Amino acid sequence: MRGQAFVIFKEIQSATNALRSMQGFPFYDKPMRIQYSKTDSDIIAKMKGTYSERPKKVKPPPTKEDDAPKKKKKNKDPNRIPGGNNAEQPPNQILFLTNLPDETSEMMLSMLFNQFPGFKEVRLVPNRHDIAFVEFENELQSGAAKDALQGFKITPTHAMKISFAKK
Repeated sequence: MRGQAFVIFKEIQSATNALRSMQGFPFYDKPMRIQYSKTDSDIIAKMKGTYSERPKKVKPPPTKEDDAPKKKKKNKDPNRIPGGNNAEQPPNQILFLTNLPDETSEMMLSMLFNQFPGFKEVRLVPNRHDIAFVEFENELQSGAAKDALQGFKITPTHAMKISFAKK
C-alpha cells in the first residue's frame, strides 16, 4: 500500500472540505489525488450500526520448497571493499541516508520517517545536501523503517538509499 493513506472524518462535510482544499496539493513533487473511499471504514460502519466482520485471509500451508534451506548469494559487486563503505553495517538505531536531492529539508525527512514507531530525530549534515542521519529508539524500529523506505523516490530522479550508520 505504498503511497496511499486513509483518513477518517466523523462528518461527510469535514471530509468534503478536506478533499476540496487538498486536491492537487503538491506532496513530494507530486500532486495529491484524493477521493472518497468505496466502502465505509470499520469505525464508521460501527457508528452507523452496519458493521459486519470480514473473514480473515488464510495463508496457504508452506510447501517443501519453502522448508529447504536457502543458499546465500555472494555479493558480486566488483567495487565492493570488505569492511569499506559499501559493506553493510551491523544494525543499530541510526540510519544513514544517501542520494537525497538538494532541496531535501529536515521537515521533509521528519514527515517521511515519523510514521514509524520509535522515531527520534533527523540530522542533516552541514554543506552536504545529499546525506542525512535518522535516529530511532532501537535497531528493530530503525530496521523496519529502513526496509519500508529503501529506494523511496523523493523525486523522480532520486531514489533514497538507506543503510545503518557506522558506530
